[in-house]
Amino acid sequence: MSSVRAIARSILALSILAGGSASAENYPSRPITMLVPYPPGGATDTIARILQDSMERSLGQSIVIENVGGAGGMTAAARAARAEPDGYTILIHQVALAAGMSLYANRTFDAEKDFVTIGLINTAASCLAGRPTLAANNFDELLRWMSAPGEIVRIGHAGVGSFSHLAGVLMAQELGVKVTQVPYRGAGPALVDLLAGEVDLGSQSAVITGPLVKSGKVKAYAIIGRGRFAGLPGLPTMGELGYKKLDLDFWHLLLAPARTPRPLVDKLNTALRTALADAKVQKAFADGGMDEFPSDETTPEAAGALLRREIKLWSDVVRDNHIRVD
Repeated sequence: MSSVRAIARSILALSILAGGSASAENYPSRPITMLVPYPPGGATDTIARILQDSMERSLGQSIVIENVGGAGGMTAAARAARAEPDGYTILIHQVALAAGMSLYANRTFDAEKDFVTIGLINTAASCLAGRPTLAANNFDELLRWMSAPGEIVRIGHAGVGSFSHLAGVLMAQELGVKVTQVPYRGAGPALVDLLAGEVDLGSQSAVITGPLVKSGKVKAYAIIGRGRFAGLPGLPTMGELGYKKLDLDFWHLLLAPARTPRPLVDKLNTALRTALADAKVQKAFADGGMDEFPSDETTPEAAGALLRREIKLWSDVVRDNHIRVD
C-alpha cells in the first residue's frame, strides 16, 4: 500500500511540474498590470513608464500601469499582496515599502512574507542641502553649527515616513545632534521653503539640487547615497565623511505576490534586465540622476536581500525615534 501511495505522489508531483512548465512557456498570454503606489507624474510613476515599452517588447504583451495611491504607498502594496500569484499583477515600489513595515501598525501584509522580489531597478542619490544664508560653507562647519548649544536646526521634509524624513532622522541620530523636523506635503513645498530660508536643511534629490547649488540658490554639504553624484563631483558622500550608515539609496524594485512560480519570476526578471540594458532606458535614467545596480545585483535573490536589509534598517530608526504614522 505504501508503494502505491509513493507512486501516486510521484505522479502528482510530475503533473504539477509539467503544468507549471507549460504555463511558464505560455506566459504571458494576456496583459500584465503593474501597480504604481503613487499618483501619475511622480518619480516612481515615471520610472514605471520608462521601463514599460522595453518590457512589453520582451514579454510580447502590454503592461497596463495602474496608479493606486494612498497610505504612503501601502494601499497599492496591500492590493498586490492579495493578487493571484499568476504573474499578471506586479508591483513597483521603493524605500517606503521597507519603512512602512514599522511605520504602519495596522497594515494587512508583510513585505517579506507576502511578496517575491523580481529585481532591483535603480537608485538615486540625495543631497544634504542648506538654505543659501547658512554661514557654514562645508560639512565640518555645518556640524559645528548644528552642535552648538541652544542652536535650533530646522530640517524640512516631504512628510512623515518619506525618505527625506527618515534620512533626516537617521542623520541627526548618527551625528548626535538635536533637530526640529518640519513636515511638508511633498518634496516640492519643502524645497520652496528651503530656498526661502524658512527651514535650514533638507534631503533633496541630487539631480534637482545640482543646478540650484551651481546658481547659488542653496548650499550643498554632502551626498546621501552609495556614490558621488556626477552633477556635483566634488561633493563627498556621507560615508566618505565617516558616516557609512548614511550612504542611503533611494531605490526602486519590482515585486510579485508570494507563491508566484519561479519560472514566471525569471521571465519577468529577464524582461527587466533587458530593459535596464536598453540605451533609451539608460539615457532616461542618467538624465534623471538615477544609477543602475551592478550586474551581480540583478537577481531576484539580490533584490530580496536588499529589501530585508532595508526593513531592518528603517525598523531600527522608527523604533529608536518613536515614529508613527496614524
